[in-house]
Amino acid sequence: MKEKLYRNMIELSNGKISSKILQQIAQSRLSKNFIRSYSQIYGINIQEVSKSPKEFTSLHDFFVRQLKEEVRPVDIRENIFTSPVDAKIEAFGNIEDQKMFTVKNKPYSLNDLMGNETQAKRYNNGKYIVFYLSPADYHRIHSPIDGVVKRQYILGQKSYPVNQMGLQYGKKPISHNYRMISEINYQKQHYTAFIKVGATFVNSIELTNTSTQWKKGEEVGYFAFGSTVVMLFEQNAIEFTENVTNGAKIKMGEAFATMV
Repeated sequence: MKEKLYRNMIELSNGKISSKILQQIAQSRLSKNFIRSYSQIYGINIQEVSKSPKEFTSLHDFFVRQLKEEVRPVDIRENIFTSPVDAKIEAFGNIEDQKMFTVKNKPYSLNDLMGNETQAKRYNNGKYIVFYLSPADYHRIHSPIDGVVKRQYILGQKSYPVNQMGLQYGKKPISHNYRMISEINYQKQHYTAFIKVGATFVNSIELTNTSTQWKKGEEVGYFAFGSTVVMLFEQNAIEFTENVTNGAKIKMGEAFATMV
C-alpha cells in the first residue's frame, strides 16, 4: 500500500512543468538568499568551498560548487580506484550469475541498467558499488581511475528520487531513471562501467570533460540535483577496501577498491 501511494504521488509531481518550475526557482537570483540557511541546515563546510557564499549567483550555482583543490587529496597509487564523488555507500557486493544485484532488497538487472545485453554480460559475476549523494554533498564528479572512455551513452527519460524512500518504494529508480553510462578501459585489458544516475525530477548530468582520456581525480562533470553513481567491475578484477561498508561516508579521492 505504501509503495503504491508513494509511486502515485511521485508520478503526479514528476512532469515537465513541475520540473521546469523547480529548475527556474533554483537558478533564480532570488534563490541566492537561501544559500546561507541551506548550508546551515545541511551542515555544509563553507571553509572547503572555492569561493564565499556571497559570490554565488543562485542556489543552483552553490549546489554545483567547486571545492578548494587541497581539501580532496586523491590517492595516486596506480592499483587503487578512488571515489568519484562525496557520498554515502548505499550498497556493494557481488553481481550474481544471472546478471543481478540488490539495493534495498530490490533486485536489479544489468541488462536493464546498461540497456545492452552484450555489454551487461561483461560484468556478470563481477562486483558493484552504489554511491548516494545527498543534498548536502559536493556534486562534482571525478574520474575514479586513469583510462580511456570507450563508449558513452544516455538512457531513460524521467528521474525519480533515489533517496531512502525512493529506493525502498520507487519502481527501481537506479535502472529506470535518466542516466549517463561511461565505459572506461583501464590498464588496456579491463573495463569498468561508470553510471551517473539523475534524480529529483531534473535530468541534469553535465559533462565538463569531453575528452576520451580521463585521469584519476580530474573533474569530468557534475549533477545539477540529487543523484547516484553506480560502478560495475568485471569478474576477479577488484577487491573492495576495508573502509567500504554499507552506510559509510566516503570523500572524492579516497580509495574504495584495489585491482586484483
